[in-house]
Amino acid sequence: MKAYVNGRWTEGGESFPVRNPYNNQQIGSAPLLSRQDVREAVIGAKEGLAQMNSLSAYERYQILQRAAQGLEEAAERFARLLSLEVGKTIREARGEVSRAIQTLTLSAEEAKRISGEVVPFGSAPGSGDRVGFYFRVPIGVIGAITPFNFPLNLALHKVAPALAAGNSVILKPASATPLTNELLCQLLLQAGLPPKGISLVTGKGEEVGEALVRDEKVRMITFTGSLDVGRRIMQGLGLKKATMELGSNSAVIVEKDAILSEALPRIRDGAFTVAGQVCISVQRVYAHKEIYDDFLDGFIPLVEGIRSADPLDETTDMGPMISPQAAQRAKEWMEEAMGRGGKLLTGGGVKGSFMEPTVLTEVPRDCRVVSQEAFAPLVVVNPYGEFDKAIEEVNSSIYGLQAGIYTQDLDRALKAARRIEVGGVIINDISTFRVDLMPYGGVKGSGLGREGPKYAIEEFTEPKLVSIRFHK
Repeated sequence: MKAYVNGRWTEGGESFPVRNPYNNQQIGSAPLLSRQDVREAVIGAKEGLAQMNSLSAYERYQILQRAAQGLEEAAERFARLLSLEVGKTIREARGEVSRAIQTLTLSAEEAKRISGEVVPFGSAPGSGDRVGFYFRVPIGVIGAITPFNFPLNLALHKVAPALAAGNSVILKPASATPLTNELLCQLLLQAGLPPKGISLVTGKGEEVGEALVRDEKVRMITFTGSLDVGRRIMQGLGLKKATMELGSNSAVIVEKDAILSEALPRIRDGAFTVAGQVCISVQRVYAHKEIYDDFLDGFIPLVEGIRSADPLDETTDMGPMISPQAAQRAKEWMEEAMGRGGKLLTGGGVKGSFMEPTVLTEVPRDCRVVSQEAFAPLVVVNPYGEFDKAIEEVNSSIYGLQAGIYTQDLDRALKAARRIEVGGVIINDISTFRVDLMPYGGVKGSGLGREGPKYAIEEFTEPKLVSIRFHK
């Protein structure tokens, strides 16, 4: 692949391999760019900002709408590359492409809706001779740093709203999955995006990513990734704005009145989609003790029915994790839990990048599979007695992205909505529920700001005031 810097495609000097997690075969390579390449990208992005500002809102709408149409036409090509690059199943990859089309379309529509409001100066003493308003303007050059698990749609959740608002963007994808982003940049440029409206930089996070974070001409960083990396980014930001989506160890409460026939397959899907490598994967389940045995009796066969195989096989349910190292880390966390009294109910085997769909129970709160983000096909099911205790367990996490609760009791559902410390409470569904138009983001260690095109545009713009003094 090539990077795209200052309006030009470049192969750079050195490169690094991109491998298929399923069989470890090399499927491509990407340029190993330097800090100087990032500086060159920033110079181009500053010029690109002027190009973007010359476009009307309607012209930005047209570009993004054409990109959505182009993605729809190239959907299978993108899906196949996603499956090869990430290791997700071809069906999961098609789902990501479908969502990415929606993200582009929603961003296109929101480009036409950016507005401001009248400021009532006359309501302040001595300002009766003034009228005024504010409108929203782009922040400037946006640095977008994206993760490996959804390299198309999560990139578009940053890039598309930023472009809709009139910013220029420098995109730094995860080193494990840069190939899809080359296709994405080509798609946007073919749709009519100004040549310097976007840049694509690839390479090491500590080199390319840090240079992007520290460059004073970059006015905002939007990042999705781990809490540890997010903290390091925040320390180096200086006078920049930031949105941070930093993951979670999401929980679902299953009350004794839950409809298990609905909850069980959804929790299975929420725990094992993309091999559990989703920020809002179901990692913790708290099942009421009165239905705990019934829950496990129904859940374990569903988990054991998951077929792990070649992601390009249409019948495969779950692909590999992103690397053998990631799978081995998850196994070590599982073994720690078992050494602390946790019980393995199914799964646990690791071979290469594959980890069997795994269910643990009776795991102490301070074990890593409960307290940290596993990002693996692994779920802990623990029983509880009192509803307040279940909420306490959910809130014991340093994270707070999303949580789910299954109950037919409206009072308890609303109590959960009020008291669970997360950015989104999903009632009678799993924490993994997300549609691309909703405000999405977390509290505590799960980050800052919100995504979803409408809400992201608020992050990517700032109000500019106009005050007019008139003669009475």
